[in-house]
Amino acid sequence: MTQQVDADDKLVSKEVIVVDKANYKKVPTRSRQNWLIPLIVGTGLGVAIAFGGMRFFSRPTTAPNQSAQQTEAPPSMSVTVEPVRSTQVARSLNVTGTVAARDLIAVLPQTNGLQIRQILVREGESVREGQAMATLDDAVIRAQIDQARANIESVQAVVGQRQAALAQARASSAEAERNLQRYEQLASNGAISRQELDTRATTTATAREAVRVAQANISSAEADVRSSRASLQQLETQLGQTVVRAPASGLVAEAIAKIGDVVSGSQPLFSIIQNNALELAAQVPAIQLAQVEVGAPARVTSDVDSRVQLQGRVREIAPLVDTQSRQATVRIDLPTTSLLRPGMFARAAITSATVPGITVPAKAVIPQPDGNGIVFVLQGEDTVQARSVELGEVLNDGNIEISSGLNPGDRVVSVGAGYLKDGDRVRVVEGARSER
Repeated sequence: MTQQVDADDKLVSKEVIVVDKANYKKVPTRSRQNWLIPLIVGTGLGVAIAFGGMRFFSRPTTAPNQSAQQTEAPPSMSVTVEPVRSTQVARSLNVTGTVAARDLIAVLPQTNGLQIRQILVREGESVREGQAMATLDDAVIRAQIDQARANIESVQAVVGQRQAALAQARASSAEAERNLQRYEQLASNGAISRQELDTRATTTATAREAVRVAQANISSAEADVRSSRASLQQLETQLGQTVVRAPASGLVAEAIAKIGDVVSGSQPLFSIIQNNALELAAQVPAIQLAQVEVGAPARVTSDVDSRVQLQGRVREIAPLVDTQSRQATVRIDLPTTSLLRPGMFARAAITSATVPGITVPAKAVIPQPDGNGIVFVLQGEDTVQARSVELGEVLNDGNIEISSGLNPGDRVVSVGAGYLKDGDRVRVVEGARSER
C-alpha cells in the first residue's frame, strides 16, 4: 500500500517519500511549481515593452522635420560687408638692401697738436649746426694771446715815440726854413758870404730829411702794430677752434674722439648724418633695371621690426653694374625715422607699373597655409558663402588685391569673417552695409 505525504505550499520543490511496506525506496513525484508563474509574467511584460518602444521610435518623423524647417532659428552673427572694388593696382619689384646715411659728414679739428679736454655729445644725439661737440686744451693759445696783446702795446708805444720824434723833426725843419730865408736876404744884401748861405741851405735840407725819416719810422711802427694785431686775431681764431663745432645739423653717427687724445687735422673726431637723412642702397639685377625709374615710389619694410612701414622714393640709379654680381645699386630716399639705423637690412617694393585690378579690405581675408585666402561672400540678404581667392599685391591703404575668385560688386564680410563658416546666416549691421 502506498501513502502520499502532502508538501508544504511554501516549498518551491520537494522530494516525496513513499513507503512500500514490501520494498522500501524513494520515488520522485511532481511538486507544485508556483515560482514559474512570476517568471513567465515578467518575461512577457519585458517583451511587450520592448516591442512597444520599437514601434514608437520607428514611427515616421516627416511632420516634425517639416515643422522645424518652417521655423528656422534667426541669424545670430552680426557682420559688416563691403563691396569688391575696381581700382588701379601698382605692380612692384621686390628688392633688398642696406640702410645708409645719405650724407655722412666727418667732423675734423681745425687745429693740430692740442689735447681733447671735454666731449660734449654722444652717439645717437641730434646736433644743430654750430653746436659745440668737444673742447680742446687752450692754455698754450691763451698764453700766446696774452703775449700778442703785450706786443701790441709795445709797438703802439714805439709809434708814440716816433710820432714825437716826427713832431721834433718838423719843428727843426721849420726853424731851418726860416733861418734859410733870412740868410738868403742877407746874402742878397751882401751881408754874408755865399758859403754861409750854402751852409744854411744844407742845414735846411737835413731838417727836411729828418722829417721824412721820422714819418717813415712812424709808418714802420704802425705796420708793426697792424702785424701784432693780426697775430692776435689769428690766435683768437685758434682759440675759437679749440671748440669743435658741428658743421651741419643732423644725428651723431660716430663719436671717435676720446678725452686726452691729441688731435690732428686729418683725423675725424665725429661723424654726422646730415639732417638725419637716410637712404636704402638696394641691389637690383641688371635684367630688372628697366623696370625702375627715378622718382618711383617704394614701400620699405623690415624683417625684424613690423613697425617699419615707410614710403620712400627712388633718388638715383647707379650708372655702373657690378661685373661679378650683375647688379646695380638703386638709392631710395627714406623719410625721417627712429626705427632704422645705418647698416640695417631692409626690403623695398618699388612700384614698376600700374594696372587695373580688384581689391577688398585686408581684414576680410582669412590667410591660408598655401598663400591664398578665404573670404565670405554675402549671398542674398543673410547667407554667406566661403570662397577661396588668390591674393595679389598688398596695398598701402589697408586693402589687398584679389587676383582671382571674386568679381567687382561682390559683397564680402569685412568685420566678423573669422567667426563664420560656409552657409552661415548672418545679420548685416545697420548703417555699415554697402550696396551693390
